[in-house]
Amino acid sequence: MFNIILFGPPGSGKGTQSEKLIAKYGLKHLSTGDLLRSEIAASTPLGLEAKNFMDKGQLVPDEVVIGMISSALEANPQAQGFLFDGFPRTEAQAEALDKLLKLNQTEIHVVLALDVSDEELVKRLLNRGLTSGRSDDADEKVIRARIAEYNLKTAAVAAYYKKFDKVVHIKGEGTLDEIFQLLSNEVNGRMAEKV
Repeated sequence: MFNIILFGPPGSGKGTQSEKLIAKYGLKHLSTGDLLRSEIAASTPLGLEAKNFMDKGQLVPDEVVIGMISSALEANPQAQGFLFDGFPRTEAQAEALDKLLKLNQTEIHVVLALDVSDEELVKRLLNRGLTSGRSDDADEKVIRARIAEYNLKTAAVAAYYKKFDKVVHIKGEGTLDEIFQLLSNEVNGRMAEKV
């Protein structure tokens, strides 16, 4: 099992690249947002607990999210590995995820961080805002605030995984294929080390 965390600020192309990585390496996509929605839709005990917090406008506690990830791991024992998207967002979540993976005799093998300049991100998101209909893609102030929030939150997670030599910064500017090639080269290298 080979597990990846893919980091990237809003507009970095993370969604597009994660789809390509999942297809190429046969990984299971684990997006905490998708997990929450599916657990709530299925009215599972964890989903009902999460909904209760969300209905009050509160963040879903880490232990509930970790519980959902644990369920996803158990439900996919034949998976080649997982691509974590949107999680972990804090050092405490990273530690909890590592403990959970260790219980399942696996670990995070690489954290891929897409690096894109703030100016390029703003340009991409304003462009996307022309067609996406998303109000948060249409206002430059909001976009800059989202980028700052991303940098603030993920810095701690990157620092945590850097201690284990698992963070790799990938140039996120260029063509989709060029960026995907850089990501693939890194994954291939890490997979070869694992064997």
